[in-house]
Amino acid sequence: MTTTTYQVKGMTCGHCVNSVSAEIGAIAGVSDVQVDLASGQVTVTSEAPLDPATVRAAVDEAGYDLVDA
Repeated sequence: MTTTTYQVKGMTCGHCVNSVSAEIGAIAGVSDVQVDLASGQVTVTSEAPLDPATVRAAVDEAGYDLVDA
């Protein structure tokens, strides 16, 4: 298992958290998504490292911005 933390901009409420969680959770191999609304941190647990472009596309689809590391 791999755990990676991403920074997401633009989330302001529970709906935001649910949208980001659902989009990232739909990526193949993802087993858990934890979102900290206050900090904007999204911690993703997956079977293998995820392609950053795939995570970015999921966050974009949810309507938010992935902050470059």
